[in-house]
Amino acid sequence: MANTNTGAVNGDANKHIVRATVVQASTVYYDTPATLDKTEKLLAEAASDGAQIVVFPESFIGGYPHGANFSISIGIRPDKGSEDFRKYHASAIDVPGPEVDRLAEMAAKYKVYLVMGVIERDGYTLYCSILFFDSEGNYLGKHRKLMPTSIERVIWGFGDGSTIPVFDTPIGKIGGVICWENKMPLLRTAMYSKGVQIYCAPTADARPVWQATAIHIALEGGCFFLSSNQFCRRKDYPPAPEYNFEGAKEKLTPDSVVCAGGSVIISPLGEVLAGPNYEGEGLITADLDLRDIPRAKFEFDAVGHYSRPEVLRLIVNDQPANPVTFKSNTTKAEEETN
Repeated sequence: MANTNTGAVNGDANKHIVRATVVQASTVYYDTPATLDKTEKLLAEAASDGAQIVVFPESFIGGYPHGANFSISIGIRPDKGSEDFRKYHASAIDVPGPEVDRLAEMAAKYKVYLVMGVIERDGYTLYCSILFFDSEGNYLGKHRKLMPTSIERVIWGFGDGSTIPVFDTPIGKIGGVICWENKMPLLRTAMYSKGVQIYCAPTADARPVWQATAIHIALEGGCFFLSSNQFCRRKDYPPAPEYNFEGAKEKLTPDSVVCAGGSVIISPLGEVLAGPNYEGEGLITADLDLRDIPRAKFEFDAVGHYSRPEVLRLIVNDQPANPVTFKSNTTKAEEETN
């Protein structure tokens, strides 16, 4: 498995350097236990190279359904689409749940900050989420994708403002935004306002043009941009008819690439530190010099000296958008008294 590395492993005398790894690998589709086993192997390899933070792709646990359409047509819902969703739902994970516990154990075992893309199951609704763990094995929290793209909206629910966290850790302020959410200017602004320094971007976009988005956000936010994508071939998915690539433009062979990766690490100065990798599965590693953040902010601080709050302001609703809220008798009594 190829590695792209820069610099030396962080030591006590150089605490402003953080070694970061983004993982480019394929889910074991419809097999969450096997995907967790693969996760541990990749984490062990990253940790052996001194990684302090490891970022996995969008929906690595649970799988990104490349090429699937769940038999969706307006007004028509064939049984196959419902069965495809049932199997996809069965591959998702509960948060909290046993898979989250195992990921936490891995983070502690390998002493890394772990940023993991998952398909989260909440009852019968699925969310494309990122889970965050610290190097002691504590589950820090999650981000749910606010706006699924295109047909993703059929299979995933929408996140709300209560899961846009930035975690202040000893290695820097860590946050994450998923795939095309990164094109939402107001969401990016909310992240910058929280002081994000290590901006994690699990994605499913392998197009070369994604690199322009990566560089722009690193420059705009004055932050490190860590983009992690899967590298998948047709043979990484179950064979037809269990799994069909209805959206494929040409006939796929087992070795046909269906997601070409492009994982990359960008500095706040817009420099490509490692990647992009379009070759195959691998670990992309770079040393992040946190002193580059004030160097970049000197010229441009989107929510600081370059903001004009008397002209332009953003209001973020960070409260949970629950469809049903129950009030206890005690609460009702207190309200009546007041």
